[in-house]
Amino acid sequence: MTDSATAEIIEAEEASVAHNYHPLPVVVSRGDGSWVTDVEGRRYLDLLSAYSALNFGHRHPALVAAATEQLGRLTLTSRAFHNDKLGAFASALAELSGKDMVLPMNTGAEAVETGIKVARAWAYRVKGVEADAANIIVAAGNFHGRTTTIVGFSDDPQARDGFGPYAGGFRTVPYGDADALAAAIDENTAAVLIEPIQGEAGVVIPPEGYLRAVREACTANNVLFIADEIQSGLGRVGTTFACEREGVVPDLYLLGKALGGGIVPLSAVVGDRDVLGVIHPGEHGSTFGGNPLAAAIGLTVVEMLASGEFQTRATALGEHLRGRLDALVGSGVTRVRVAGLWAGVDIDPAVGTGREIAEKLLGRGVLVKDTHGQTIRLAPPLVIRATEIDWAIEQLTIVLGD
Repeated sequence: MTDSATAEIIEAEEASVAHNYHPLPVVVSRGDGSWVTDVEGRRYLDLLSAYSALNFGHRHPALVAAATEQLGRLTLTSRAFHNDKLGAFASALAELSGKDMVLPMNTGAEAVETGIKVARAWAYRVKGVEADAANIIVAAGNFHGRTTTIVGFSDDPQARDGFGPYAGGFRTVPYGDADALAAAIDENTAAVLIEPIQGEAGVVIPPEGYLRAVREACTANNVLFIADEIQSGLGRVGTTFACEREGVVPDLYLLGKALGGGIVPLSAVVGDRDVLGVIHPGEHGSTFGGNPLAAAIGLTVVEMLASGEFQTRATALGEHLRGRLDALVGSGVTRVRVAGLWAGVDIDPAVGTGREIAEKLLGRGVLVKDTHGQTIRLAPPLVIRATEIDWAIEQLTIVLGD
């Protein structure tokens, strides 16, 4: 039963906020590390991490310190002027990525839109594709955001239906099918845009060798490989980028979510000068993109990742999580997919829907979110402890048996 304070806050929110989300009935008022506290004083273990935006947990001390220091100095200039934080952030992120340049934006969807514009400009100005003829290959089951351009090449009816007409220039091939992808490339193909691991689809991991085959096909046909690492990147899967799992380097990384430390929106397109250099002043931008507050936080995020500590934790704790989840297959779970500290858990319809399991876990102090009906996603903060994982899986075991 929802308590009075919670009910009042939810009622007020639903009266004034557009209903574009269907949240679980909990009102969070404080966060610390892997835990949050609601307005009634109850604590919950956060296994969603704001869809990987909170890779370093709630209010990580180093990130809060960076934000606080910068708040006392300067928050925004716009790109009409230089600021004293952007250059250091961009240089550090480029070095972490093994690339030359960074184009900063705010949200993940903005990074994807920027990547699309860069790919088309590159196709016309470098590859020599005829004007307005460029195409970009995408994968079925993708989730790259919710702008009209992006939902136009989505095959999720909930995201797509009712928002047309849509921009053309995209070709969809089955995810994980390298042969189909290679066959779709023609002389006008500017880029292949894929998630190395599909997050919204339920942490779908492609077959071994798929990313290498994509890289080879792109190189052979003079096509850009754009990796959307907005959810999968920045330590989540045990490597800095999910592409590293196959030793692959894309032409462009699309980054976001965890890049802002769970404090501010911050995204970026990262690539070499021969690709990102095609964008000229006035052709693309953002008032808040590259603002000094976000840059100060982003620089701290990059410094934290450069130590390798969080990647190591994600690898070790991910193996621990895998072992605990594998033991549930056949006992209310039909299948699990795990990459680092990121898991998709398919719930047996006989025990309930993904939403029903998420609501039951909420009642036992664990926060997860469902996707595509029967799947729940687990994306714990990388600061979580093994004992906390064990406790969460014990709660899942109990609700599966209810």
